[in-house]
Amino acid sequence: MDYVTISLLLFTISMCLNFILLIIMVFLEKRKPQNIIAWLTVMTFLPLIGFMLYVIFGSGLSRRVRKMIKKKAISERDIIRNIDGIQTLEEAKLDGILKHDIELVTLCYSFGCYPLPGNKIKIYTNGEDKLKDLIDDIKKAKKNIHLEYYIFADDQTGKEVMKLLCQKAKEGVEVKLIYDSVGSRKAPRRFFKQLEKAGGKVGEFFPPFMNIRLLNLKLNYRNHRKLAIIDGVIGYTGGINIRDDHMGKHKKLRPWRDTHIRMIGSGVYALQNIFIDDWRYCTNDNTPPLLYIEQGYFPSPQICGNATIQAISSGPDSQVQKIKETFVQMIINAKNRVYIQTPYFIPDDVFFAALRIAKKSGIDIRIMVPKKPDKHTVYWATLSYLKEMSEMGIKVYLYNGFLHSKAILVDDNKLSIGTCNTDNRSFGLNFEDTVIIYSKEMNSEYDKIFQQDMKDSQEVNVNYFQKKRWITKFLQALMRLLSSLF
Repeated sequence: MDYVTISLLLFTISMCLNFILLIIMVFLEKRKPQNIIAWLTVMTFLPLIGFMLYVIFGSGLSRRVRKMIKKKAISERDIIRNIDGIQTLEEAKLDGILKHDIELVTLCYSFGCYPLPGNKIKIYTNGEDKLKDLIDDIKKAKKNIHLEYYIFADDQTGKEVMKLLCQKAKEGVEVKLIYDSVGSRKAPRRFFKQLEKAGGKVGEFFPPFMNIRLLNLKLNYRNHRKLAIIDGVIGYTGGINIRDDHMGKHKKLRPWRDTHIRMIGSGVYALQNIFIDDWRYCTNDNTPPLLYIEQGYFPSPQICGNATIQAISSGPDSQVQKIKETFVQMIINAKNRVYIQTPYFIPDDVFFAALRIAKKSGIDIRIMVPKKPDKHTVYWATLSYLKEMSEMGIKVYLYNGFLHSKAILVDDNKLSIGTCNTDNRSFGLNFEDTVIIYSKEMNSEYDKIFQQDMKDSQEVNVNYFQKKRWITKFLQALMRLLSSLF
């Protein structure tokens, strides 16, 4: 065949594939219009290659996987309603801490999340302090240690934690570890096998086909959670992974500013429940739900502080983007202020509209992102959206370092800290969690942290974005178009 015939054949094949994928995206996967447009753009300008990219990165979770995740999941209510001393939603409506935010509490409750009172919470702003306390808590563990991390690296930090986990497993403490196949891809499997040899148990979330990491057809769906639950009494979550970079050891991204929490109180039940759901799926565990209470995973509640929390989890297994809807509710019902910290700011239309409405209603909105990016493609899209935020009068800050914090502070009594970034990936593609903290004390503490972060940041306005070179503006526009694919 001559060149023209081959070209026409390839063009015909690519158009047929595009049409088939369009049918799949519209009628089977029911993708959002902007997502469909983005993928059609890629497949049109990169025929055949675009198709392969879609198969690897864009195809949705199969019905079998969705069904299996839902089958293994245990509702928080199925566990917590069987524990004495936990208040019902009706009792929560009478709680002085919650009475002004009952709409938010009710929304989260509709997602299966109990308002859990009596929590003592410690906030970390760097990895070293968090790691120090986590190691100390692991050393003191008597019954069980449950860890779940997007990145558990085979580096100095990872080796230190892994050595301790193996030691505790040999002592007879139940040790369970979940790691994400993509996030922890640089760590060899022998690194995790040593824990199994010591008597611990390991689960790999979304392992690749035939254990060949280059053949992972779920590459685009990641378990981005960072959880640690010790003896069912102490719980950790936030942005800090088990990795040297997150301890501030990455020279190009210093200072590394992150946010994590340590919690003691009934709120730990919610984090334990999220871990159990993921463990049941990735290890095919069929333990009857109530047996977890008998095994001591949910000990009697202790009143250790005055913060009430609701822990929200979300993922691509659900059509409802629970964390995003929670954030939107927090924003549109704000009375005074909304402060957002995120490494990536790529809001969808709903989130964007919520910020616009809040700003026009007189709410003080401030958004802080890193000045030093770790992913340039995502950062270009972030700058594009921040330009519009600045044009709307929203204050924009660039932290002088890498800001990995995922926090939202609202008014004087609400605070969200977790693993979820303000972008399409975290809202729709990743498995995430966040803790909504109802507490004036914790809100005030984080306000002081945010104020210090502002001093360590550069406030930018519209002129900052307009002065960018034309190539940067072009890349910003292009990455914004493709942002729904990140």
